[in-house]
Amino acid sequence: MRLAIEATLDYEFTGPTDVLMAVEAAAMADQRIVEQSHIIDNAGPLTNLMGGSAIGRRTWTRSGTGRMLSRYKALVDVDRPAPDLFSLARSPLPSLPQDVLPFIWPSRYCEADRFVSFVCGHFEGLDGGPLVQALVGWVHDNLQYVPGSSDITTTAADTFVAQRGVCRDFAHLTAALIRARDIPARLVSVYAADLDPPDFHAVVEVWLDSAWHMVDATGLAPIEGMVRIAVGRDATDIAFMTIFGSAQMNEQAIHVTRVEEPGDVTAP
Repeated sequence: MRLAIEATLDYEFTGPTDVLMAVEAAAMADQRIVEQSHIIDNAGPLTNLMGGSAIGRRTWTRSGTGRMLSRYKALVDVDRPAPDLFSLARSPLPSLPQDVLPFIWPSRYCEADRFVSFVCGHFEGLDGGPLVQALVGWVHDNLQYVPGSSDITTTAADTFVAQRGVCRDFAHLTAALIRARDIPARLVSVYAADLDPPDFHAVVEVWLDSAWHMVDATGLAPIEGMVRIAVGRDATDIAFMTIFGSAQMNEQAIHVTRVEEPGDVTAP
């Protein structure tokens, strides 16, 4: 599947401010970058850093006073079938690679230790992929997607009590429940085809059978049409823009569209 991505971030700054951005699609085996460009107006020199887990990259810049406009465009080929979770087994803890280990532990927004009793009590007898599938299904069935119902301080435990939230809340709770059974789970920021309304989206990847597999408890877009941007322990690590000061958003627009690939044949 070939996707055309456009992300426009238009912000107003009262003075020069350090900004860390993560908006570029990550080049990976299942998503090939055909072309991309990132232009930032009214900003200082750009410093690119490798993203967390060596996936994607982040960009440091410094805004000027007034309007800063970031325009990112990319063409990405995605080849990722939806995972068959029921066929996947838990990876033994001693086999986990060093860079996977951090994703079995609690984090600021994913308090996995607070859900051990719940998961063990309500999902007894399940393990590996079947357990993950059941947990993703529980989040999907028991949470309401309500825009504006949470804020940047909302944790997985808060969401569990409120039983409503937005994509980052669904992802935080999903990851926390999975980690509660010592299965690695990480948050992923993505561009998503067919997401309505279009926006940055947050999902989860789970480590099963010695590989990462993407899941999304919101069910708002197909896994096959998602493009990874960044991965991390929780939303802190995958924020598309971290502003070390204050700013006012003028506009934020995301567009992800399917495009015809070279060689595609359209029936007359």
